[in-house]
Amino acid sequence: MIIQNKKILASILFVLISFVCVAQSVPEPVDANRPPPPPGLPIDAGVLVVAGIGLAYGASKALKNNKAKG
Repeated sequence: MIIQNKKILASILFVLISFVCVAQSVPEPVDANRPPPPPGLPIDAGVLVVAGIGLAYGASKALKNNKAKG
């Protein structure tokens, strides 16, 4: 095995071992007196606003690109 392959293999193993070490977390103890956390916030109008802005930006870029070509 050449040195470059050994370095690549060592790098891959280092990354994989890092992921395994991060995944080892200790769960919080359950407290019977504490209520459960509230559910997450719904994704409503924010997504529509961002999608609308993206659509408007894409349309303006397409129109400018069309005018530049023709």
